[in-house]
Amino acid sequence: MDVKSLKESLCWLYYQYLLVTGVYVLEPWEQAIFNSIFFTMVAMVIYTSYVFVPIHLRLALQFFSGLCGGQEESTVAVIN
Repeated sequence: MDVKSLKESLCWLYYQYLLVTGVYVLEPWEQAIFNSIFFTMVAMVIYTSYVFVPIHLRLALQFFSGLCGGQEESTVAVIN
């Protein structure tokens, strides 16, 4: 893929973003505020899912393995 088609693809995606969100009807300063809030929220969702989803998946796996008759971890400490 050459640089020109990459640039055209990115321009097309940005144009689709403008049409879908309706940002094209805003003034430039309003677009800047909307875009900064939108991308900040997207970044927070990505960060939160990166940090908390694995923890919740592990807990759900432990819960459902306990329901299905899986052996729970032993609470007895190993004595030397």
